[in-house]
Amino acid sequence: MPLIDNAIYVDGRRVATPKNLDDTYEQLEAHGGFAWIGLYRPEPDELRSVADEFGLHPLAVEDAAQGHQRAKIERYGDTLFVVLRPARYDDAREEVEFGEVHVFVGPAFVVSIRHAESPNLAAVRSRLEAAPELLALGPEAVLYAILDRVVDEYEPVVSGIENDIDEIEDQLFGQSDDDALSRRIYELYGEVLSFGRAVRPLLTMIERLQAGYEKYEVDLELQRNLRDVLDHIVKIDALVDGFRNLLDKALTVHSALVARRQTEVNLAQNEQVKKISSWAAIIFAPGLIAGIYGMNFENMPELHWEYGYPLAILAMLGFAGGLYVAFKKRKWL
Repeated sequence: MPLIDNAIYVDGRRVATPKNLDDTYEQLEAHGGFAWIGLYRPEPDELRSVADEFGLHPLAVEDAAQGHQRAKIERYGDTLFVVLRPARYDDAREEVEFGEVHVFVGPAFVVSIRHAESPNLAAVRSRLEAAPELLALGPEAVLYAILDRVVDEYEPVVSGIENDIDEIEDQLFGQSDDDALSRRIYELYGEVLSFGRAVRPLLTMIERLQAGYEKYEVDLELQRNLRDVLDHIVKIDALVDGFRNLLDKALTVHSALVARRQTEVNLAQNEQVKKISSWAAIIFAPGLIAGIYGMNFENMPELHWEYGYPLAILAMLGFAGGLYVAFKKRKWL
């Protein structure tokens, strides 16, 4: 069912659990306090009902209905519309899987809309209900708790990426498939960029919320809690920047190592060619002389000379020895 959980809170305590949206509106009017309506991929009629009841802006409602939005915060009168991109890291595939949650926050209501399994808003609700003094601070406290949950879920993502970067650094100077390693670095670099696009907007969100503290009389304790969330976001954002730089350098180093190994292979091949060519030349000189005197013509110079054979042998050895010394001097052999 799209309606996951639904409650009316007064002074930090659940006073009613309506079974449907119409009952929610009636109970909210009867009890006061604020309503927290949790929806999961709601039907258009349900979203339209909530929008009509709480006066949600059509543009924000359209974004919530379509999904696939970037992380952002927008204010429409006294209503905040927040889009968050929770994440989890699949270490086996080295992929960051992103969820999406939309939150409408008004003076007497919170409407949370999930388009994925993450984050676990049931855990957020349980945490708040176990801390009535925090929940008594109103809808802003719910927004804080959702933000805090999303940021907490970023920590395992950071750890997963960090572990994979360590493995890549070990592979860089070890025996590895160059093509596979290049692909791994490049794909992980893309995941880090996507993760950064989910994290970085949260900095602006908190700053905009801070700018409205005085105007909207946000409780001091809630301000402190949000500042703590901001500290965590700043830390994660700095780590993401570091990951991006490390992977960028890893790509550069890997390219340099591949180029060096290719050069070494080429040099080794050149050395082999030199040796083969040198021996071919050494063998060629005696072979040429032997070939000429093996042609069996009647009239050949020195053919019947007494010293012709030894001289031919000496010539062969002399040419071969001379070439050997010359090539050895040039370090071709």
